[in-house]
Amino acid sequence: MLAVFCISCGVPNNPYPKSEQNAAIYYNTFPEEPKHFDPAMSYSSDEYRFIQQIYEPPLQYHYLKRPYALIPLTAAAVPQPRYFDADGESLPLDAPAASVARAVYEVRIRPGIMYQPHPCFAKTETGEWLYHNLTKADVKGFTQVTDFPMTGTRELIAADYVYQIKRMADPKVTCPISSTLEDYILGMKAYADALSNGQVDPPFPGVEVVDRYTYRIILTAKYPQFVYWLAMPFFSPMPHEAIDFYGQPVMKERNITIDRFPVGTGPYRIDTLIAHKEIVLVKNENFRIEHYPSRGESSDREAGLLDDASKIIPFIPKAVYKLEKESIPRWNKFLQGYYDNSGIPSDTFDRAVAFDDTGDPGASEVLRSKQIALRINVDPTTVYFAFNMLDDTVGGYSEEKRKLRQAISIALDNEEYIEIFLNGRGVSAYSPLPPGIFGYLEGPDGINPYTHDWDPQSNRPSRKSIEEARRLLAEAGYPGGQDSKGNPLIISFDNTWTSAGASAALTWMRKQLEQLGITMESRTTDYNRFRDKVKNGNFQIIRWGWHADYPDPENFMFLLYGPNSKALQDGENAANYDNPEFNRLFEEIKNMANSPERLGIIREMNRLLQRDAPWVFVYHPVNFGLSHQWLKNRKPTSTGYNTLKYFRIDGEQRSKSRQEWNQPILWPLWICAAFLILGTIPAIITIWKRERGTQ
Repeated sequence: MLAVFCISCGVPNNPYPKSEQNAAIYYNTFPEEPKHFDPAMSYSSDEYRFIQQIYEPPLQYHYLKRPYALIPLTAAAVPQPRYFDADGESLPLDAPAASVARAVYEVRIRPGIMYQPHPCFAKTETGEWLYHNLTKADVKGFTQVTDFPMTGTRELIAADYVYQIKRMADPKVTCPISSTLEDYILGMKAYADALSNGQVDPPFPGVEVVDRYTYRIILTAKYPQFVYWLAMPFFSPMPHEAIDFYGQPVMKERNITIDRFPVGTGPYRIDTLIAHKEIVLVKNENFRIEHYPSRGESSDREAGLLDDASKIIPFIPKAVYKLEKESIPRWNKFLQGYYDNSGIPSDTFDRAVAFDDTGDPGASEVLRSKQIALRINVDPTTVYFAFNMLDDTVGGYSEEKRKLRQAISIALDNEEYIEIFLNGRGVSAYSPLPPGIFGYLEGPDGINPYTHDWDPQSNRPSRKSIEEARRLLAEAGYPGGQDSKGNPLIISFDNTWTSAGASAALTWMRKQLEQLGITMESRTTDYNRFRDKVKNGNFQIIRWGWHADYPDPENFMFLLYGPNSKALQDGENAANYDNPEFNRLFEEIKNMANSPERLGIIREMNRLLQRDAPWVFVYHPVNFGLSHQWLKNRKPTSTGYNTLKYFRIDGEQRSKSRQEWNQPILWPLWICAAFLILGTIPAIITIWKRERGTQ
């Protein structure tokens, strides 16, 4: 059954209440329960799609312009660094990185920005905090922030941004990028160490309040990419009142925390949080005046993306997200008009996409009949299988261990995977860098020479043979998939694959490895438990992926930088790869501007990764996005998730389409009724005859 019945809503299977029938509400889904809503802790795209509607870092990406351009969000302008040498003398912007001892960023935020209504700001008439000294009796029966009857607000100030940066340094918060930031922000490591040793409010010279609306961040090196970080949720403001409010023991006991109930200045706030069922965002009543963009790409006007130019946003008053773990039910509800946009499950690809005579994809006739739009773009994302380099079997840096991983990399045929499970919606990956990122190479120079050869006749890569993989496996000490004692090589694959096609994908992986004589054991678990396994280094192979935080190669190469080890440093290096030469090269390129010299170093780094094979490079996704005609202003974007404020819904058009597409099929009921009536005729005649006979 696709949806519950609601006869009073005008459409028999409408899952939403009648009161929402023509409202401009946005309907979408989420596949897993979010784990973190604290911007200092979250580093997952599934969580960012909520967080970035609520929290506001100082910068954002222009919604329409390509290539992506940073613009102010709460800041008055995009800050330009000032560089100084070791003697404090000013340096020009093009100064060599080696000469820069300090890089100073001053961020000035705009006055008059207000926080959402929240009980952490509520005060009595005499100015005392209303909810900062709570007892168990005060919160009896409370489960959500909305259970508190009174709220308040205050203005956003520079100190809130400084407070958040200090939270990121606090070891108790476990910020996933703290190890990266410690390399740059002056005194951050010393500040974290002092907190660990119990010192209260230790000095932190790398961040300071200049005045009510200005704060300063001081770096110890030239790092041009730092400005991109200022567009990420990590650098959003955090009011100390929220941490004080949520830090009360009675709040923690009820799991009412900042990690579940955010406090921001963004266009939306959480109204309902039932993580196993539904998340509802509503417009922040205190949101300032902001306007839809008036400029974009040359094609945007024709696409209708400038129809709302300069109008006040957000347009949508409410967004409802339903938990949908299975792709097929979600797809069917999208076709019925109950979700506003969708991806395309592999099982339905042939029904959703049609190819023209030139081989270009487009929406199928079925989708075109419903005026469903198809938009295609290559995501700056890399999907890979990661080996745990700390594992005794698949990890390590000896020649034998490298050949084991190289053999598996050949056997796990990414081209075949893309065709079978993605319907061709992927670009084969040969390094961490996706298309559109500086350092990505095409042609013979771009392939992985340990898994592919270049075929000059077809002018495309050709995967090395399975015989080559078997030879490498034998040289690794596992001829035919057995060790020197005749024991079979068994490798575990940890995953969260529970969708309709999961069983087929796991079977495919097993068969690929069985070609080498390797036995694969699948260990499937839920996403949160899976993340804990990765964090603890309790795996051999996992499927993982990375979407660009910002358009720079450093944002991908840092995923393999040794000091960012997930298991050892709680960083984002899930493979726990630690090659001193790679680390040295990364430290060279991480604060370089794009140049031929930087490109040469990136090529060296790629060759090291291809040789050591800590990842099986799989693919870069090609995104096929669908949206209904009533969802306006939707442009595919690969950087930044604060896009809900730009969407507009034509509620009346949606109701009309739902009514048309979901008419009840009544003729089977009429036929059944007719048979029932016909079946009663003999009985009626018999009764009639009996009654006549008794007269």
